Amino acid sequence: MNITKNLGMLLLAIYLILIGITTLFHVAIPAIVMGILALVAGILILVGK
Repeated sequence: MNITKNLGMLLLAIYLILIGITTLFHVAIPAIVMGILALVAGILILVGK
């Protein structure tokens, strides 16, 4: 298994997995957590980390 070394892409992958879980199984994850995760992933992707 090859895990990406790009932290922004890793956070984006985690965010997308969590969105999928909440959509399919109706698990409640606070919106603030998802928003912060999306924001940090986007910033890290933009700066290239």
